[in-house]
Amino acid sequence: MSNPSPIRADRLAALRAEVRGIEDMGGRGSAGVLPFGVAEIDARLAGGGLAVAALHEIAASSAGLWDEAAALTFIAGIAARRPGTVLWTFARADLFAPGLAAAGLTPDRVLYAEAGSDPDVLAVMEEGLRHGGLAAVVGEVVRAPMASTRRLQLAAETCGTLALMLRRWRKPAEDPLAEPSAAMTRWRLAVAPSTPLPVAGIGRARWRLILARQRGGDTHEWIVEGTDDTGRLALPAEFRDRPAADPGRADRAAA
Repeated sequence: MSNPSPIRADRLAALRAEVRGIEDMGGRGSAGVLPFGVAEIDARLAGGGLAVAALHEIAASSAGLWDEAAALTFIAGIAARRPGTVLWTFARADLFAPGLAAAGLTPDRVLYAEAGSDPDVLAVMEEGLRHGGLAAVVGEVVRAPMASTRRLQLAAETCGTLALMLRRWRKPAEDPLAEPSAAMTRWRLAVAPSTPLPVAGIGRARWRLILARQRGGDTHEWIVEGTDDTGRLALPAEFRDRPAADPGRADRAAA
């Protein structure tokens, strides 16, 4: 990584000071796995859950607003299940705090860092990961070169901090997961028809969750009920006893 610009250096210095001032932090170097708590998902993941000391990438299945909202909520739910403060950095300030709170990630737990560009977001992510005291570091980017994802994966491994990256769509024809990456897992989210209700109303959100790539394991996909206010997913009752889906249906193109 090249030397940061003066503006970026000032931002990083301010971030360091703010992170040091946070008292409610997880322990340095905490590792292990973070299970989803859904047996059908955890059984498909190498290690029985998401590796904590690793980078994981998430993208919406399309450039549509609803799919992107599902991807953001999925990330918020994962981060919410880690105790402590979450650093969330972005170049585009369009987060909806009540939406994150509905997935269990309340505003008092989030440290927001607005960066000016993808390289700045990646630099802030690496700084947060190397600090080692945060519950998770989340970054939203369009572009992330392989070298940058390797640095983030190494920082996550070294300090035991969970790294979550939202890969945003740039153009409808450009797959955000087409770029190669050092991430441990890569996921896609798409909305699905919501849970039917016996009366008029809107049921719990449903998603098509695709494990597009993982180290040491196969791809897979599920229909799940979206995160609740504790950040947890659920498998709809009518899908629990179905035969397993063909892993080949998952998107293998996201290598």
